Amino acid sequence: MNGKDPQEKDIGLTSPANSSTPEYESDNIDVTHEKLGFWTRMGCTPESFKQRISSNDDNLLNHTLKPRHLHMIAIGGSIGAGFFVGSGSALDKGGPATLLIDFAIMGVMIFNVVYALGELAVMYPVSGGFYTYSTRFIDPSWGFAMGWNYVFQWAIVLPLELVVAGFTVGYWNPDINVGVWITVFLIAIVIINVFGVLGFAEEEFWSSILKLAAVVIFMIVGLILVCGGGPSRGIYSEYWGARLWYDPGAFKNGFKGVCAVFVTAAFAFSGTELVGLAAAEAENPAKALPGAIKQVFWRITLFYIIGLLFVGLLVSSTDDRLLGANPFINVAASPFVIAAKDAGLIGYDSFMNLIILVSVISIGNSGVYGGSRTLTALAEQGYAPKFFAYIDRSGRPLFSTIAILLFGCLGYVTLSASGPIVFDWLLALSGLAALFTWGSICLAHIRFRKAWAHQGHTLDEIPFKAVFGVYGSYAGLILIFLVLVAQFYIALYPLGKMGKIGTAEDFFKQYLALPVVIVFWICGYFWKRTGWLRTSQIDVDTGRREVNWQLINATRAEIASYPAWKRLGYFLF
Repeated sequence: MNGKDPQEKDIGLTSPANSSTPEYESDNIDVTHEKLGFWTRMGCTPESFKQRISSNDDNLLNHTLKPRHLHMIAIGGSIGAGFFVGSGSALDKGGPATLLIDFAIMGVMIFNVVYALGELAVMYPVSGGFYTYSTRFIDPSWGFAMGWNYVFQWAIVLPLELVVAGFTVGYWNPDINVGVWITVFLIAIVIINVFGVLGFAEEEFWSSILKLAAVVIFMIVGLILVCGGGPSRGIYSEYWGARLWYDPGAFKNGFKGVCAVFVTAAFAFSGTELVGLAAAEAENPAKALPGAIKQVFWRITLFYIIGLLFVGLLVSSTDDRLLGANPFINVAASPFVIAAKDAGLIGYDSFMNLIILVSVISIGNSGVYGGSRTLTALAEQGYAPKFFAYIDRSGRPLFSTIAILLFGCLGYVTLSASGPIVFDWLLALSGLAALFTWGSICLAHIRFRKAWAHQGHTLDEIPFKAVFGVYGSYAGLILIFLVLVAQFYIALYPLGKMGKIGTAEDFFKQYLALPVVIVFWICGYFWKRTGWLRTSQIDVDTGRREVNWQLINATRAEIASYPAWKRLGYFLF
């Protein structure tokens, strides 16, 4: 190989010419691997488990993800139980208007986060973990904390999703022990991961199509039901309209209700950033990633906001079924399932339940992918035991993947009498973790832009820019801070306590992620003995992708010559 992918000439982005410092080397395109047989590449032979050897000291992961994979990971990858089931508890806490407002605010935040991530990922292609942006632009100790925080976030999500999947099947047959289903779904996720990144990508591609199709179908059905077109055996057989916004009302529990819903919205958006992580294993990330990033706008607008608008119109915030009888999670409490039952649509509730099952398995699989790739990157940077850097001949980070899969066995703990308590504490660990990751991405982008200008560079030298620039990252960072403040308030004064201060247990069940991150940060400081980087210390050149500006400028000039409608289409898609 000559160091350039021929396809990259189309957009003028190439890989770094050299990687003189391993800490920031990140060419995720130009890698020479052994020529292997098909079944070895698929991870199905004993030979595939041997360590991969590359002619370059570089990213040993595969580079087989296609643009269609990245696009579907971006637009549908993180739609899961947080959206389909968690929206029910959010509706119960805050009412339909709060549901829309909080998800819209979190949508604005995640929009800016993903664009900031896209700018950094196109500029500095990283292999295995965008926590390295925190290490490079903020503080190596904070990068250590964010890397381990992200690993544990996904390691804990896996058993949670397995438990939810088990109880989801219980919707049809509650007599079978949930432990049986935990085993079945854990084995299914293991099998998917045998095929490495292609197994993950294909599963995400098809499950995302199914999830998006289900949401579109729900919006169409929801519109018909709101207009009174439901069957006569249901409650939507006459014009329904926005009656629930008047009685019981658009808001519930006042300002405290608004604050309480934020963390549910954050959980529903968790995983959106995985598109930046997956880019390291794409065939041509510089070309595919910008297009995938743009899809996030449509997921937020079409699927989250419009979908939840119909949820708020069709299901009352005072419906007792939203609370659920199950101490873990009750898919019958999903507002999507409740609306289907109330409409008298035979079989539609089972269809939505099947979609929820696919979604939770998909998120569990994403947990294995995100956690294992980040753990491998931590090992490569010297932030984790070196054996986690082992990558086999089929491109799998073998020991990292096994470590995350072992966390899935925590799901069996929920079978004991104290299972609900363990479930609550696992949920507490993962609840706010994503907010710290997103905040770090925004701050890293702000610090990158400052160092970029400090060293005499201009914005015209950045090939893919965040749509709202550094101001979007400031907005995202401020929104994340406000959400953390709102959650702190709820942790001190929980709903249902009649304005009284809660117990220590109440507080830590809401805010456990903060002390965990602080502990990681302290460990990182004592390990690396480094602190906040000054602007003059930030390296903006090492590992930066080479750019063919002549070709990029020609492309920009061509786009500028498009008619207005075509320029708008390019901007949006």
